[in-house]
Amino acid sequence: MSSFICPVCKNEISLFDRTYKCPDNHCFDLSKDGYVNLLMSQQSSSKRHGDDKLMVRARREFLEKGFYSELREKLCDTLKAQLPENATIIDVGCGEGYYTSEISKINDFEIFGIDISKDALRCAAKSIKNGSFAVASAFSLPFGNESADCVLSVFAPSAYEEFYRVLKNDGKLIKAIPLEDHLWELKCALYEEPYKNKPEKRNDELFKLVSQEEIKYKTNLTEKEDIENLFKMTPYYYKTGRADAEKLLSLKSLEITVHFGIEVYEKR
Repeated sequence: MSSFICPVCKNEISLFDRTYKCPDNHCFDLSKDGYVNLLMSQQSSSKRHGDDKLMVRARREFLEKGFYSELREKLCDTLKAQLPENATIIDVGCGEGYYTSEISKINDFEIFGIDISKDALRCAAKSIKNGSFAVASAFSLPFGNESADCVLSVFAPSAYEEFYRVLKNDGKLIKAIPLEDHLWELKCALYEEPYKNKPEKRNDELFKLVSQEEIKYKTNLTEKEDIENLFKMTPYYYKTGRADAEKLLSLKSLEITVHFGIEVYEKR
């Protein structure tokens, strides 16, 4: 795979100077930060597309402290073990590129990152020069049929039909998901009746699970800034009332459980 496809006519688009063009002359300008917007207006009814600046900044500051570095290392090991050296990878929901940046250093991987957040893609495109990035939806991927060796989905929506369409017959879907105890202590600090994470839904008709690995450990947040950043980078920040949020933010330290799963699937 060498490029994205046009979201209008589905033909391949090529980069001329700083504009992507298709044979039907549909044009998409490359932003000054290095990504292209391929999200059609009808593909999202939301006025706020994806993570906003506050969430992106909080996540970036939190992740740069290394709290999830074990997951990043395990993902890289999994990709190296499962894929050929010149594999084409679509990182769905790549965000600001924390995982993508490390993956881009492996072998001769061809990296495409998509996300619906422009704020996140500004960071990814600026920091990762050997990748191609686009604003796009996981449910309408701007890639041709059977064009990718791997779809990587790190906490992103599971658009199984689209993943199946863009993967080659021997392609792999690799997912990172939160497991039941992930951030349990954070939820206990916020809510009177905290709940465990529910299992991710699978699509056994389209994909066969071939391997899975569990990552579980505890880490201590000893700075209030780290607690606040963790809170702001989760959906709980926008769903929690002021009184409950103040309970959490008044803490001076917080030990949290980190609980992830890495799953590898093959097309059926």
